[in-house]
Amino acid sequence: MSSWSEERRRNQAAEAEQHRLDEDAREARRIKAQEIADKRQREERRKDAEEKRTGRAQQRRERMQRRQARAAKREKTLTPGNVYRRGTLLLVALSAAASLPAQVLHFVAISWMLFPIGPAVEGAAWVMAAGVAYADERKLAGWVRWTLRGLSMSAAGFAATINYKYGTSLTAEGLTANEAQAAGIGLAAVTLGGPLFFEVRQWVMTLAAKTATPKQQAEDKARERHRKDRAKKFKDVTDRQRDLLLAAPFGTLSEEDAFDQAWLDKKGAPRGVTADAIADRLDAEADVAAVLASGEHAEEKLAVELLLADIFGRDRGDGGPSGTSGSKPKGGPRGGAPKGRTALGGKGKRPVRGTSATEGDRPLDEADLETVRKLAGALGGTDRLSARNVREAVGCRNDYGLRLRDAVRAETQGDNQ
Repeated sequence: MSSWSEERRRNQAAEAEQHRLDEDAREARRIKAQEIADKRQREERRKDAEEKRTGRAQQRRERMQRRQARAAKREKTLTPGNVYRRGTLLLVALSAAASLPAQVLHFVAISWMLFPIGPAVEGAAWVMAAGVAYADERKLAGWVRWTLRGLSMSAAGFAATINYKYGTSLTAEGLTANEAQAAGIGLAAVTLGGPLFFEVRQWVMTLAAKTATPKQQAEDKARERHRKDRAKKFKDVTDRQRDLLLAAPFGTLSEEDAFDQAWLDKKGAPRGVTADAIADRLDAEADVAAVLASGEHAEEKLAVELLLADIFGRDRGDGGPSGTSGSKPKGGPRGGAPKGRTALGGKGKRPVRGTSATEGDRPLDEADLETVRKLAGALGGTDRLSARNVREAVGCRNDYGLRLRDAVRAETQGDNQ
């Protein structure tokens, strides 16, 4: 019996422990779910706040853009040109609004059947003024524009006379004589002023369209001077150019293409090249070749050789890109001409001569020594000798050139002692 009771107590204790563990697990799951829910809510609130900030920033940018657009529009609208053009149109509209009723009332007072005369007279002035603007736009002949101007001002003058008489007749309406005269003058002024303002506006716009910037004016002046100088210097070519332009369909041949073809027709060569220029160049090249080939002008030959060597960019130092090595060569001081030296062979340049002797035991050639002595004389002293200019003059390897230079310097020092 006691064992059964003990077993029951153990079972109850195990059930209680299991129940406690289940409760702890449920509580942990609840806490974890609550944390997830809180985290989700915080994330949602953060996103909402970020969206609100983004929305407010976007609204600020849009307001700034609208303000900038309005400022740019105001700046563009309130330029002197726009103010003048629009202000003139406003004055014109006010003038028409002030003068047209007086025209109508004047003729209606005579008879209602004369009602169209007022708008017709006033409209004639404006239609002719618009005709002047159209003639300027289409670039019609000057007499057309002046005829339209005359018709416009004639109609405006007739309308101004009618309005002046109408204004002075207002004494019957209870105005004094001075008041009636002022009304007549005012009506006549606005009747004439409207078309006159419009015509001045058209003049200003036309002149402004024709006015170029200082830079454009200078460029046009330079282009015109170039055209005149070209026509004066190459009259036969420019005459042929005009023939080609007239012969070709309009707009199919440009002036520069026509000049190129005209030069080729007259000179037989591309633009800028003439027979005299070609002959002068050939003569100059022949003179240079003759000096290089002549043995009577050693100093001139050496100077020209050095100049040509600098031009062709050869031997930019001891053992440069011409193929001359700064180290001791195996084939002697004159073993094989390096690449790049053959370009001057036809102009008197002596190529590097081949030999089987080495640098160490090769004796100095007397002809080479004489060449270096002459080079020193041409340069103004042995102190100006270098491995480079000796190598250029003799056509040898670097070590051999150094030995030649040192030998000539030693001779000079011995003579001075």
